[in-house]
This record gives sequence, C-alpha cells and structure tokens, in this order.
Amino acid sequence: MIYEWMQYSFMINALLACLIVAPIFAILGTLVINNKMAFYTDVIGHSTLTGIALGVLLGISDPIKSMAVFLVLLAIGINYFKTKTKASADTVLGVFFAFAVALGIVILSRNGGFAKYTTYLIGDILTVSRESLVVLVVLLIMTIIYWLIAANPLYLMSINKSLAKTRKINVFWLETSFTILLSLIVAFSIKLVGILIINSLIILPAAAARVLAKDIKSYTVYSIGFSLISSILGIISSFYLGTASGATIVLFAAAIYAISVLYKRYLGK
Repeated sequence: MIYEWMQYSFMINALLACLIVAPIFAILGTLVINNKMAFYTDVIGHSTLTGIALGVLLGISDPIKSMAVFLVLLAIGINYFKTKTKASADTVLGVFFAFAVALGIVILSRNGGFAKYTTYLIGDILTVSRESLVVLVVLLIMTIIYWLIAANPLYLMSINKSLAKTRKINVFWLETSFTILLSLIVAFSIKLVGILIINSLIILPAAAARVLAKDIKSYTVYSIGFSLISSILGIISSFYLGTASGATIVLFAAAIYAISVLYKRYLGK
C-alpha cells in the first residue's frame, strides 16, 4: 500500500520533524553559502563527537547539552582566532577540525567504547519524540527571527566586509552570532540526521536554489521548497527501501541539485 507508512506513529513524527527541520536547514544554508562557510558547517558537524566525549567525561547524562555548550564555545574560538591570526580562514578551520575530531575519537574510543556512539554518525530521525518536536519548533522560531534581523547585514557582509563595517556593522559579532545559532541547530538535530550528512542537508538545497534564483527572496523560497521536497520524498522512500532516512534525503537533495544545474544549463534563459 502506498500509504502504509501513515499507519505508524514514528513515521508521522519523523515527517513532522522533517517539515520543521527542512526550513531551518534551508534558511541557514542560504546564509552559509553566501558567506562561503560550507567547510565551517562540516567542522561544526564533526566536532559534535568532542561534545559528546566531554559530556561522557563530566558525567552529563544528556549528550545534547554538552554538545551545545562545546559547539558554542568552539564557534566563538574559531571566530576569535580568525581575527587574531594572519592565516586563512580555511587554515584556522582545518586546525580546529583536526584537533576537535581527534580529541573526540580518542576519548570515545577508550577501551573499545566508540561503537555505542555510532548512532550519531548516521542519525535516526525515526526515533524523534514529541518532546523533540517541541524543541525543533522553538529552534525554527529562533531561526526565523534571526533571519529577519540579521539576513541583510549577513548578505552585505558576504559582498564586502569593509563595506559592512562602514555601515556600522560589527562583523565579528555578526559572524559569531550566526555561528552560535548554527552550532545550536547542529547540536539539537545531529542525532536525527547524523554527523556524516548534516553538512549536505544544509548545503545542497541552498546550492540548488542559488543556481535558479534571481534575487534573495526567490533564493530563500527555492531553498526551503527544495529542502521540503527532498525531506518528504526521502523519509517516505526510506520506509519502503529500508534505508537510513538522512542519507536517503541527501540523495534526493543531490538529485534536485543536479536537475537544477542541467535545467539552468540547457533550458534556463
């Protein structure tokens, strides 16, 4: 039956989670791509391992709390070092990436204990609870409010930081506030979508939207639309295929990106 998946409450919860998370990722993705921060989201995603590890060392029962705190501190640290060193942004990110990931793996792999944390690598959106849905709604509201306040300054900063400074925009704190929001989103959604693919879920819909968009408004609308389409198709397809939901969603997002590129190349004006 084509609607068989609707008979299961965990599938309904997973679909609701997708409908909430997809716009969050889409909005953040447009800002990430415009500000050339794709590698940054990868660093933040993989650094969740260290957040989990520190939580284990400190005896924190809920790893999401330790992840959130660590990622926020990491975001502030990265932005601070970017302003205080002559090294390129990619170099600073690479250093933090190497250190954070290595530290997390070393701590979690002691005495062969890493296996119990592999669920965070691929995620499992099918296990989302009603309580988690409430948290995701709060994050969606936060993201929308932040976008309404900071989108234009961030777009201006992406064009020219010096110009942004002349408009009395504090570039450091603007970047830091955005990376803190990004860190919180990653921390609270990583268990649902997985460390290995969260960057793809943020980047792909926005990348596809950028190919077709003619202005900022259409860029955001397309990104949200592509994110919703790939999420819905991915979650339903994963039910019938018996595959990991997050990875299946990514494949649909990648297909949408490929289609948008081909459309623009051969049919777009």
